Amino acid sequence: MKPHRMDLMLCSGTGCVSNKAFRIKQALGDELHKHGLQEEVDVVLTGCNGFCARGPVLVVKPGEIFYQSLTEKQIPHLVEEHFLKGRPVYKLMFTPPDERVPVPVMGDIGFFSKQVLVALRNRGMIDPEKIDEYIARDGYGALGKALTEMTPEEILSEVETSGLRGRGGAGFPTAFKWRLCRESPGNSKHVICNADEGDPGAFMDRSIIESDPHSVLEGMTIGARAMGASQGHVYIRHEYPLARERLIKAIDQARDYGLLGEDILGSGFDFDVAITRGAGAFICGEETSLIASLEGRPPEPRVRPPYPTQSGVWGEPTNINNVETWANVPEIINRGGSWFSGIGTEKSKGTKVFALVGKVKNTGLVEVPMGITLREVVYDIGGGILDDKEFKAVQTGGPSGGCIPESLLDLPVDYERLAEVGSIMGSGGLIVMDEDTCMVDVARYFIEFLRGESCGKCTPCREGLGVMFKVLTDICEGRGTEGDIELLEDLALIVHDASLCGLGSTAPNPVLSTIKYFRDEYEAHIHEHRCPAGVCKELITFSIDEEICVGCLMCLKECPGDAITGDVKVAHSIEQALCTKCGACRDVCRIDGAIVVH
Repeated sequence: MKPHRMDLMLCSGTGCVSNKAFRIKQALGDELHKHGLQEEVDVVLTGCNGFCARGPVLVVKPGEIFYQSLTEKQIPHLVEEHFLKGRPVYKLMFTPPDERVPVPVMGDIGFFSKQVLVALRNRGMIDPEKIDEYIARDGYGALGKALTEMTPEEILSEVETSGLRGRGGAGFPTAFKWRLCRESPGNSKHVICNADEGDPGAFMDRSIIESDPHSVLEGMTIGARAMGASQGHVYIRHEYPLARERLIKAIDQARDYGLLGEDILGSGFDFDVAITRGAGAFICGEETSLIASLEGRPPEPRVRPPYPTQSGVWGEPTNINNVETWANVPEIINRGGSWFSGIGTEKSKGTKVFALVGKVKNTGLVEVPMGITLREVVYDIGGGILDDKEFKAVQTGGPSGGCIPESLLDLPVDYERLAEVGSIMGSGGLIVMDEDTCMVDVARYFIEFLRGESCGKCTPCREGLGVMFKVLTDICEGRGTEGDIELLEDLALIVHDASLCGLGSTAPNPVLSTIKYFRDEYEAHIHEHRCPAGVCKELITFSIDEEICVGCLMCLKECPGDAITGDVKVAHSIEQALCTKCGACRDVCRIDGAIVVH
């Protein structure tokens, strides 16, 4: 048998799978067999590559040749040209939006620049369904070290030296939390992996589990050893079937290898992991709500103390960290806490994984060192704003995060600096907005989401968010009145100060931050009955500039309400009574300034 001369690393994360990655694997296999290359070229299904907007993604090793947006029809040509004749197919490679020359090598693509991989260290490198490939990249070496060379106290000390903080939102020091659990009395203790990310546009935890489930299991087992826990739980969203399937396989493999279960690696330490599926409630991201759901009760937060580390699952000491936090632990044990603390800022150590989405050219999953600026993320990694429009804001921290304006683009990204400007780190959602975004409408959208996801247990959150949504709706629909801005600010402070859980207390952030940085847009809606971004339908009117319109019929054909009239090469017009203000005419018009939004 001939040795493999190249490996084809095909992304099989959810994004690429939805674009028929499994069919592409079959097509690759068929074509390789057709040309007798099946023993020289191996197709490896990896987890998420990160560059999700360009999927399905195929990386050819050695050389890291990067192919993107592949289809089944392209595979025969690709196999014949590159893998048979040795001629890379440049037209299938990534070409930056503002350039004409493709970038063949993955490492030279701007999206992958400035990234530092810790939690995502095995991104696109291994088959997540094969434990041997994880082990080949030092997987479970940290567990062996923790069980045979370190005491629980030494493990805690190493994590404390690292400065690792919880990556699920609040940024609580991980080692301190572990120590509280370890020191709590109880014969039975639990560790939980919170894989119930519910932020719109967020997919960090899902991708880590899909790409590298053993890193999470290894981190949990090391943490359990440090805390004296014998039972682990992964609470995962029902909407993550692929991640759950791969996690189940990883648990079974780890048990078969003696890395989970009784007497792990002959150390006398027992630890096992069970999976619980959540029902998609945003509130389950809050610790005490998650515990209630795991126990089969309604997911509602409870008053603390006692904290979960004192009384958690079934009244027993429990520690909860999210997926990304657990995935960092093996590297900290392998490479040392001082190594990890050497990355990042004084108080925010290490890296952070973000889901970079919105009006940005390069969307996907990125891992960057704490302290990187928002400008570097949006422009150097994200490639800038779609269609070269003006940047308006970026929201960090999910629906409970704040909207940060252009004037703060050079803000370093860490827990303290984000809090200073009215936002939060959250679990890692990062949504970019352009000049066509109405910030009042953005605030309304997130308050509507949070209102719908509120568990309803406490009055400030249940009633306060409802009133805030009504006021924002009135403003967006032209019914705003003097004093509405001040009312929103008062309501926001009440909800923040009086809500029972952290989700309720951070819910007003979108409103407070947009009022702080975009107050002029609120005032335009209220005082001038005008939406500066041209988004709020009740406050805008579409018309056609007859001196500019060339009568191409594009807008006429696309108008769903038949509101546009005109002939070929004759200026068109819009009948206002029929116009639904959908914006389709503006979207398809090729003549700058022909469609006017008032």
